[in-house]
Amino acid sequence: MEIREKIKSTGLKATPQRRAIYGVMKELCHCSIDEVITRIRGEHPDVTISTVYRVMDSFCEAGLLAKFTNGTGKTIYDVTPQAHHHIQTSNDEYLDISDRQLSDLVRRRVLPQIPDGEVIDKILIQVTTKQKAEA
Repeated sequence: MEIREKIKSTGLKATPQRRAIYGVMKELCHCSIDEVITRIRGEHPDVTISTVYRVMDSFCEAGLLAKFTNGTGKTIYDVTPQAHHHIQTSNDEYLDISDRQLSDLVRRRVLPQIPDGEVIDKILIQVTTKQKAEA
């Protein structure tokens, strides 16, 4: 689906700024807001930082993007909003893991421990890696 149609399918207007920002997200897949701002400002210097923040928030609210916090506490935006998990490599690359059985297992194991009146919102598992020590 073309970027314009993808944005419009969420009920948002496909403004030039939104198209540019979503285009950057499609290229980067997983990134911080700073990476998006750097890329956008390089290609579209007229787009303000506050516009990037507002657009990214509106994309998340509309279900076009997802966001999660990595192991260092940094917010990472994800172009794949559907439920999935991540492997974060030692060079900060994020690999998607789609494993329904893993999510179902976590749900079954955690559900009995959730306080009354609460429900599972989402399950996000992140595995981090490091370089192997040389033998």
